[in-house]
Amino acid sequence: MNLTLTAILLGIVEGLTEFLPVSSTGHLILATELFGYNAETWKVFNIVIQLGAILAVVVQFWRTFWAVGAGLLVLNPVSIRFVRNVLLAFLPSAVLGVLLKSYIDILLGAPVVVGYALILGGIAILAIERIAKPGPLTGVAELPAKQCLGVGLAQCLAMVPGVSRSGATIMGALAMGIERRTAAEFSFFLAVPTMMGATTLELLDSREALAAGAGPVGWSEIAIGFFVSFIVALVVIKAFMAFVSRSGFGPFAWYRIVAGAIAIYVLSN
Repeated sequence: MNLTLTAILLGIVEGLTEFLPVSSTGHLILATELFGYNAETWKVFNIVIQLGAILAVVVQFWRTFWAVGAGLLVLNPVSIRFVRNVLLAFLPSAVLGVLLKSYIDILLGAPVVVGYALILGGIAILAIERIAKPGPLTGVAELPAKQCLGVGLAQCLAMVPGVSRSGATIMGALAMGIERRTAAEFSFFLAVPTMMGATTLELLDSREALAAGAGPVGWSEIAIGFFVSFIVALVVIKAFMAFVSRSGFGPFAWYRIVAGAIAIYVLSN
């Protein structure tokens, strides 16, 4: 397949799935396996285009980030609580991500794991949607520290490819009584330090490939993938917030189950 077309396709996959509870990493792994891409060749590309999705969050919620930044300069209590809550939720994955990176890399090389994780994650979403009793709409800054740490622990499940970072954090939040929209927004805000940390760690590991010019996949393909990922993620974030407020997470659960079953069948034959 043409490199430019592949870059566009993978950029769409990243932007479309990063903030949905369906696992962007899992979909990129399956795309690599099912369509015959060379995983090592596209490794740096897949890392860098995540920054496009991060930029989409910053642009979508720029007013919130601006208000928090301005508030920190004057020691505003709400801004301080906002940053505290996000950092508390980020801490568990930051520690475990460094400690378990070698094991995570092994799982990333096992596509069939993605299929089973998609199915189990879909079942978990259906179960949590049924039993969760979300509280009133509130802001991220108003969440108790205990709940934020709990969301951070739930995010660690996403170290298994196919689990979904956004799915783990949102479902973890719902299970602890956080309202749907707040849970989704918290997941978006938490994505910024989490994805930046993970991307930085991967870029450090791939510094030789970067020094060599990004490998067989050039910087033009990376730029295309970054831009496509950013645009698609920006659209998805807006649509996702409206959709879950109206319809919940059930459709994503059924998608995961079907996609996981298909992936396992194809990979086993």
